[in-house]
Amino acid sequence: MKIESHRDLIVWQKSMDMVVQIYQLTSNFPSTEIYRITSQITRAAISFPANIAEGHGRSSSKNDYAHFLSISKGSLMETETFLMLAVRLNYLTLAQANPTLSLITEISKMLTTLRHRVLKS
Repeated sequence: MKIESHRDLIVWQKSMDMVVQIYQLTSNFPSTEIYRITSQITRAAISFPANIAEGHGRSSSKNDYAHFLSISKGSLMETETFLMLAVRLNYLTLAQANPTLSLITEISKMLTTLRHRVLKS
């Protein structure tokens, strides 16, 4: 299958699914966290599919695209950190967070593979 748009990338599709999961998980956080962890985790989560899309959408060098993929992975790890913090703060149970944490691991591997392929092309 030919990739014509960032929407064709499975990693982008899974990233969008994960953003929805983050929104669902944070919807039950205490209202006192709205401008703290809730804001931080949703911003980080939104950032990684956005960077995949931006990097793919630019008609620039493969190094530029790889850079956007690196930024995306950084945002992904930031999201994971905030999610683990939410578990430590008892805003979520580990059982509630595990499906999203598993998806983060899967997306991380996909981003690494995509970045290596972009740099080799």
